[in-house]
Amino acid sequence: MTFSTTEAPFRFRRGTRPLLISMPHVGTHVPPALAARFTPEARNVPDTDWHLERLYDFADELGASVLVATHSRYVIDLNRPPDGASLYPGQSVTGLCPIDTFDSTPVYADAQDQPDAAEIAARRDALWQPYHTKLAEELARIRAAHGVAALWDAHSIRSVLPRFFEGKLPDLNLGTGNGSSCAPELAEQLLAIAQANPAYSGVLNGRFQGGHITRHHGQPAQNVHAVQLEMTQCSYMQEALPFDYLPDVAVGVQPQVRQMLQAVLAFVEARAER
Repeated sequence: MTFSTTEAPFRFRRGTRPLLISMPHVGTHVPPALAARFTPEARNVPDTDWHLERLYDFADELGASVLVATHSRYVIDLNRPPDGASLYPGQSVTGLCPIDTFDSTPVYADAQDQPDAAEIAARRDALWQPYHTKLAEELARIRAAHGVAALWDAHSIRSVLPRFFEGKLPDLNLGTGNGSSCAPELAEQLLAIAQANPAYSGVLNGRFQGGHITRHHGQPAQNVHAVQLEMTQCSYMQEALPFDYLPDVAVGVQPQVRQMLQAVLAFVEARAER
């Protein structure tokens, strides 16, 4: 199988302050030739991190740079290592070019339609590499301009997914690669904010500890601090078709997310002044 796409791999807006917000799983585009190989369920791309651009609509006001993926994670998962190695050895995970959904149903209508090594390499070259190159370039630019940089990797997921975790997931799941991707004092500040509102539960380095983006690009010793936030989708949207954004629900959690990003900026900007 071959791979081609007419869509750009990402959208990007440059900000003025030392913060980059990455949204690697919000994309929904699947090239038509590839979509024709998908099951009807997979064509609905149900495992998308829906509506995060709307939830983070305050990003420009904060002065953050924003990097947004355009293609579905079913085409390629931008938050996986390029070799597809598992981020959680021993636990169930989906791959670099997933062949099953979060509900363990097939992405491809026929097993023969699954991508081979050459197609996976082509998708990686067309989509994965440009996204990560832009991430690295923007973090380097921010650090050069400000002396420090922060990366916020924004995600969301259904609150109940037996394949990956038991019961209901906490609402605000902060991941720092078990402390490797950002300063511990920043992580503790963020956890305090996540747990401040009794309407929402928050954890640090629980089931989700940050994916490849957080773990690879976060280098606190080099003044680059990276944090992943995995939110429950029930905090702001419908978790089933038609996956609608729920403004009356989102208004509850959005200020908390904004407060966390303000804390990140305050933390890194204080260090930039030293």
